[in-house]
Amino acid sequence: MSYVDGFVAAVPSANKAAYVIHAQKAAAWFKEYGALSIVECWGDDLPEGKVNSFHTAVLRKEDETVVFSWVTWPDKATRDVGWQALMTDPRMQPDANPMPFDGSRLIYGGFEMIVGP
Repeated sequence: MSYVDGFVAAVPSANKAAYVIHAQKAAAWFKEYGALSIVECWGDDLPEGKVNSFHTAVLRKEDETVVFSWVTWPDKATRDVGWQALMTDPRMQPDANPMPFDGSRLIYGGFEMIVGP
């Protein structure tokens, strides 16, 4: 079964175009290192929760939009090798491809797929 990395971030709404460019570049590099697919989603219908929500999870500010993304890998071993390569790739370094959002509020993690295609 495939392996998935998931991400939730708060992106300044004014940076949407910059985020799309950033994500398109990163998607190509992820695929270069073995990812099967990359999906980026711009928040549209995100209700405020009474206890928690996407908004509170990333400490979204009034002028920000929540982005939900995932990368699908063939398996965890491919993901581990791919991540290592990505983290050392000069194109992924902040000076070469700066994040158009506050990375300190990014939520991410790896998931073993248990139901899916």
